[in-house]
Amino acid sequence: MPRLSERGIHMPASPIRKLVPFAEAAKERGVNVYHLNIGQPDLPTPHKAMDALRQIQLKTLAYSPSEGNLSLRRELVKYYSRYGIGLDPDEIIVTAGGSEAVLLTFMACMDPGDEVIMTEPGYANYIGFAMMAGLTIKTVPSRIEDGFALPPASEFEKAISPKTKAILICNPNNPTGYLYSPEELFQLRDIVRDHDLFLISDEVYREFVYNGEPYVSALTLFGVSDNVIVIDSVSKRYSECGVRVGMLVSRNKAVLHSVLKFSQARLSPPLLGQLVAEASVEGTEEYSRECFEEYKARRDFFIDGLNKIKGVYSPMPQGAFYTVAKLPVDDAEAFCKWCLTDFCLETNGKKETVMMAPCSGFCVTPGLGKDQVRLAYVLKIPDLERALIVLRAALEAYGNR
Repeated sequence: MPRLSERGIHMPASPIRKLVPFAEAAKERGVNVYHLNIGQPDLPTPHKAMDALRQIQLKTLAYSPSEGNLSLRRELVKYYSRYGIGLDPDEIIVTAGGSEAVLLTFMACMDPGDEVIMTEPGYANYIGFAMMAGLTIKTVPSRIEDGFALPPASEFEKAISPKTKAILICNPNNPTGYLYSPEELFQLRDIVRDHDLFLISDEVYREFVYNGEPYVSALTLFGVSDNVIVIDSVSKRYSECGVRVGMLVSRNKAVLHSVLKFSQARLSPPLLGQLVAEASVEGTEEYSRECFEEYKARRDFFIDGLNKIKGVYSPMPQGAFYTVAKLPVDDAEAFCKWCLTDFCLETNGKKETVMMAPCSGFCVTPGLGKDQVRLAYVLKIPDLERALIVLRAALEAYGNR
């Protein structure tokens, strides 16, 4: 039998999806599974976007330009202007989701063996994309005791080597929900400027900032316009994960030229997804406000409920719709699997359990996050309430085994 590539053998399984077979088996047994493992919004996609999909009059579903439809990029320029970000359409490349934007950035800006620094816990797929591109991820740990604040500049300085090409952040953060302050962003700006590094900023959760302060994009940092590459997406903003439309944004012409060549090699981003995304950008401000208020209410309810469970601790996330919580267990992955294979709470004939993402899968350092889980509060409050009841019962049962 032919041997797989080393890349294929060592590619990490997603901590968000690796337990899916156990969840599906639980459902086959008649167990209702509350999915706290994945950031799949349950809010409806804007009516305007769905109407655009229904009313498509194209006779041929043709390739779009490799950099994305000009009409969409012009609408995105208007969108970014609301955040004080002045752009030209040519400074935006449309991608197949934010995921492809990350991968194209890695491929276009770095060579195999180069290093990328990120905080951990960090978005798990960054680790997978780096492996696909032959890169090495170096991490700077953030601590739950500090609410997952950005580590000091000295920790980043210690991680930098001659092979370091970029610092990668997610702001607001997935998986922790932490929002980087302007001061923390200025700290990163100084580091990438002094060491001539890229600052790759994943800003797909820009709409979901709960502290009342204006959002600060890396694109607004003074003096590093050629260093900054922003990753963006419509997936979470408009509940459009399935249309697979993201953006890579930069003022660095050499980066854009390089990324475009990789974009041409994969031909074009999704045509239908772009039409839906374009319809979503303008005229949905009220929709966005309602989504924001709903997620903020879910956050307040869920984090309060988590911290009332004995032995559980979660900081209050200031952005996105995730949190990392510490559980009173030795091995969170074993507990997450047990919840799907061996446990269910039966009430009035209804069987229920919870699915969570082990935080160790969001870390590179062995043992880090072993007693923590990432939780997404993307369910309606009544479902979150049931999920909290089930989690409390599961932890009690697990401790009494």
